[in-house]
Amino acid sequence: MRQFLLPCLAGLLGFVSCTASHTPASSTATSQAGPRTDIMLLAVPHLPQLYKKDNPSTDVLSPRRQTELVAFRDQVLRYRPNAILVEELPSQQPRLDSLYALYRQDKLDLNNMPGGRSEIYQLAFPLGKRLGLDRIYCVNSQGGTSQSILHEGTNIKLYQDATAEHRAYYTPVVQKWEAGDLSMSGLLAFLNSQPMLEQLHTLVYRTPARVTDGTLKPDEMVDSAFIKPHYVGAEFISVLYNRDLKIYSNIVTTQMATRSSRILTIIGGRHVRSLQGIFSTDPAYRLVPSTAYIKQK
Repeated sequence: MRQFLLPCLAGLLGFVSCTASHTPASSTATSQAGPRTDIMLLAVPHLPQLYKKDNPSTDVLSPRRQTELVAFRDQVLRYRPNAILVEELPSQQPRLDSLYALYRQDKLDLNNMPGGRSEIYQLAFPLGKRLGLDRIYCVNSQGGTSQSILHEGTNIKLYQDATAEHRAYYTPVVQKWEAGDLSMSGLLAFLNSQPMLEQLHTLVYRTPARVTDGTLKPDEMVDSAFIKPHYVGAEFISVLYNRDLKIYSNIVTTQMATRSSRILTIIGGRHVRSLQGIFSTDPAYRLVPSTAYIKQK
């Protein structure tokens, strides 16, 4: 018996040794040996879309809202990012570089500039200037579409009810801001709160998977030839998630090019929880919750 076991044990030990010696080394991109990059994903509304000409409280260019934006930016500044990324297409980088250079020289009048109310100019530009950053980086991707293109199919009422529930949750807060009873910090703190982000993420990336056997409304960003009607809800999710993956790619390749260690990404709330999920599994990154820095005041 011993004569039989000894060769077997030797063979087993040789196999283990061989396997261990051929264990693939972790790649540079995913190795945790080096310092991790901090990333904060700041959920923001598209500010020009909130503006109503007959309501001064919705105008971020008004003296009151400008004062509130200064207070909000002061909160974000405590994070001390060394790179600021925004929801603009990389093809627009030269244009943004030119505008940012003018802004840093106090030669850009946002009050008379088309789109001057944008969160890029009201948040990213002032933050970048105060931090002494040379550039604001564009990391958006094409593929944006309306959540309303999912409009029919089995179980569509689940999606419709979830949409109504979400609107009932956030609309009163927006209305309070529109009435002048909520500050910019109050609005942005709400939009970055975990309940808000989780509910929005569930609405857009979870509930639609339960909708089957339907169609999507025609949209130039969606190739209907590849849509399988039975999986219409999942197809809808894939359109949105595909864009988030490309934004993720733009973020990480920007970091590789700049070697930045503390990233602030200013982006629409719909993307935040999805991107947080992606970055939470990337060992090269450490998520920094925006709520650790911004408060409702």
